[in-house]
Amino acid sequence: MKVAICEKLGEKLTIKELPTPKVGDNDCLVKIKASGVCHTDLHAVTGDWPIKPVLPLVPGHEGVGEVIEVGKNVDFLKVGDRVGVPWLYSACGRCEWCVGGRETICPFAQYSGYTKNGGYATHCLADAKYVCKIPENLSYEAAAPIFCAGVTTYKALKQTKVIPGGWVGIFGIGGLGHLAVQYAIAMGMKVVVIDIDDKKLALAKKYGASLLINGAKEPTSEIINKKIGGLNGAVVTAVAKKPFLDAFNSIRNGGTMACVGLPPENMEVPIFDTVLKEINITGSLVGTRLDLQEALDFAAIGKVAAEFSTAKLEDINEIFDKMKAGEITGRIVLKID
Repeated sequence: MKVAICEKLGEKLTIKELPTPKVGDNDCLVKIKASGVCHTDLHAVTGDWPIKPVLPLVPGHEGVGEVIEVGKNVDFLKVGDRVGVPWLYSACGRCEWCVGGRETICPFAQYSGYTKNGGYATHCLADAKYVCKIPENLSYEAAAPIFCAGVTTYKALKQTKVIPGGWVGIFGIGGLGHLAVQYAIAMGMKVVVIDIDDKKLALAKKYGASLLINGAKEPTSEIINKKIGGLNGAVVTAVAKKPFLDAFNSIRNGGTMACVGLPPENMEVPIFDTVLKEINITGSLVGTRLDLQEALDFAAIGKVAAEFSTAKLEDINEIFDKMKAGEITGRIVLKID
């Protein structure tokens, strides 16, 4: 099989041939048709997170395609099924988090494109219990971004507990944020978007955002607090310190800030305001299999659609360069033959 592989952190990926994986009793083998490119993939191959990936590594956790083989214990999938292999490659299924519906924080979880080889390949081995079927009316290319960017923002919005008619702020309108806007609108929320790129703000306006703020030019929290009295919730997908501080300072009493982006800086939490206003700060890590199915259903009925362009597997190093420069709007999806 053909793969794009990281053999040393910080170096460019190599296109090469590897043996096709053998299918275990509980596995399935997916012939990959498309794979979304996520900023997490860039973090993986540069090794700039505290927890390092397993090398050599085939990145990618938005790989989608067709099941071509199943293990002998797999009776809920069949050859020909259209599925995706998400970030959550597998979990133990037995710990308090798994049985409590929080499988994404299982201490024994494995991750596609990080601890397990992922979707930057013509074939991907997967734990059959953790793949998700793709609705028939979604193309592979349209479905791929939902397997991380979509489900991550959908679950984060659920974490904010903002009810229909409430105000939510989306901080960062990139591959995740532009989908967050659409999910929020579909869930009945009123949306404020904050970014430093006017083109991305314009994209958010197209999707129905009510208030647009350029965080590099305008006093974000002052505008939000003055115009709408603060946010009921915020989803921060940005990877810089300022958006997190702006989000916190924009939350009204009793609101929730869901942290999704992973900036390199350490930040202090204003404990006095947190207590006095009963502000909730929560982390949100991708989503469960149920969250993913719900996120795909929104896309299947036309309420959510990723803004994406396509490229070839061989283009991955150039794509990463554009990602580092902040030159990507929406998502890039690799079409894999």
